[in-house]
Amino acid sequence: MADTEYSRALKLGEKEYRACVANGEFPYIPALDDILRSTQVQTETDLGLVDIPLELIVGTKTVGRQNAFARNFMPIMNENTEFAMKWSHLYDYQMEQGVSDPIIAYEYMNRFYVLEGNKRVSVLKYLNAFSIEGTVTRIVPVMTEDPQVRIFYEYMEFYRKTQINYVVFSKEGSFAALIRACGKGKDDIWTDDERATFSSAYLRFSRLFAEKKGQKLGITAGDGFLLYLAVYPYAEISDKTDAQLKGELDTLWPEMSALQEAPEKALVLNPEEDEQGSLFQRFFRATGSKHLQVAFVHEKSIRESSWTYGHELGRNYLQQTFGDRIVTTPYFMDAEGKSREEIIEEAIADGNHIVFAAAQRFLDASLKAAIRHPDVKILCCGVNRNFHSVRTYYGRMYEAKFLEGMIAGAMTRNDRIAYSASYPIYGSTANINAFALGVGMTNPRARIYLHWASRKNADFQKFLEENDLNIVSDVDMIRPGTQVRQYGLYMRGKHGCVNLAAPLWNWGKFYEKIIRDILSGSFNSGAARERKTLSYWWGISSSIIDLIVSREVPYGVRTLTDVFRREIFNENFHPFYGELTKQDGTKIGEKDSVLSPLQIISMDWLLDSVIGDIPKPEELTDEARSLAAVQGIGDLRDTEP
Repeated sequence: MADTEYSRALKLGEKEYRACVANGEFPYIPALDDILRSTQVQTETDLGLVDIPLELIVGTKTVGRQNAFARNFMPIMNENTEFAMKWSHLYDYQMEQGVSDPIIAYEYMNRFYVLEGNKRVSVLKYLNAFSIEGTVTRIVPVMTEDPQVRIFYEYMEFYRKTQINYVVFSKEGSFAALIRACGKGKDDIWTDDERATFSSAYLRFSRLFAEKKGQKLGITAGDGFLLYLAVYPYAEISDKTDAQLKGELDTLWPEMSALQEAPEKALVLNPEEDEQGSLFQRFFRATGSKHLQVAFVHEKSIRESSWTYGHELGRNYLQQTFGDRIVTTPYFMDAEGKSREEIIEEAIADGNHIVFAAAQRFLDASLKAAIRHPDVKILCCGVNRNFHSVRTYYGRMYEAKFLEGMIAGAMTRNDRIAYSASYPIYGSTANINAFALGVGMTNPRARIYLHWASRKNADFQKFLEENDLNIVSDVDMIRPGTQVRQYGLYMRGKHGCVNLAAPLWNWGKFYEKIIRDILSGSFNSGAARERKTLSYWWGISSSIIDLIVSREVPYGVRTLTDVFRREIFNENFHPFYGELTKQDGTKIGEKDSVLSPLQIISMDWLLDSVIGDIPKPEELTDEARSLAAVQGIGDLRDTEP
């Protein structure tokens, strides 16, 4: 009996070996000793006796053991060898009594390598067992900027609190997001019951994920589970049947497929040409509607938020542009006292065909609504999180900030310039650095003094006085109903402030373009269908972003700024061109190249001409931490509000 099973295991090993060779891949299990030769090790930690997921045992510790197994840990030694006899004996022992002796293994980067017990692992993998006990030593590499190393450090923190080692993610921030999705605090130590509940839920999901060949999507079961929890509550999983879980997984499958798409592929950097076709007749024939209904969903009222005010200006522009052919309706979450999900559902229940969610914290609520209402087009204002069912949109504000910085550098009299930033989220650091680069273009001696309005107990006026700062980059727009002139770029003086320039969000132009694309059929046309996810990230060249320059700025400075604006508009110049120096002295970029869109969006560093830092989570206001949990940069990513 055991001999027959060895023959079957051998065939599986030989098949895997041939497939690897045909694809030019290493056909044996990897040896950790080989891997560590090019790795700088921080420390080794004894984890004691651990239940090791067999799926995560990927190799052996020493080179001498690796040639007996194919990459899938199936044997490749001939049937008449001593190795085959020992393997068969272990198979019989497992079937009769069960393998009880723990193996000895090393963990490195959330994968396990066997020092003693390779054949035991092979037998249990052949039998599709889930785990094996082992005495484990963890090898910790030195922290680097490598995303996989960063993910491993996040995993170690997750393991410290949960003792769970079978969840694998491919993106940074996922472990912290999983803890939040499970309703736990970031510092909570999980109980045995909580671990058991999670294990039951996760293993049920991962089994169904494997049955649908989820690994072929290029994502992990952990990636899929985290997406599932963004739509369906964790607390309800235990009450669902496998059939219900499978149905929900089927519904989410397009989103699962989109997870593996490279973030940069989703970006649309410029508006595409309209396709030929009737704008309104086609839409109205398809829906039976007399007019197009468009909802704008906001977190705050106009009086509370200049951000909301800017989007409402865009809505009014849209209404004026299309007249009675469309009906636009604003919805304000704070005024209604409803949750983000509830306010979107209200907009859909009112018959709106399109919903623009005008704040980044609507992303998860937008996804849930899009899954429930596939006939409604939902777009959410945000960046760097992409879904199949929801399109995101934002602007390359850093282009206007670069131009604003050029003016600031030319106008300062003491080489000291203030920059007030709002929230440390995706895109904000790019704005700061672009401003600094613009300043350096006209005044290499100048330094930018960074202030965060979202820091607890922030006092901007005191900051300005203490640092003798007279040229100031402040909020982009004033709040409606106020008389203050402290917005955009201005100069402080004895007799008040003189406005020099102001970045402009021209949301009306964006919304007009999207509506025309929807009505003409371009919204789902060729270029859009080539992407599994789609995120609009338009700039000065599309007229979504611009800079208004005051006559108070000297003619020569205005002329120089306008020259660079035209070059950016024509895409002949890019602010993030060439080699740049961070605050810690390290270099990024190359002499004759431009940073990629993803590098710009996800910047979590500051240039060496900036005096200041990125706040720590505990330094932020509650509102800022809440937003940072969704779109935070660096260590702020997925922190608990």
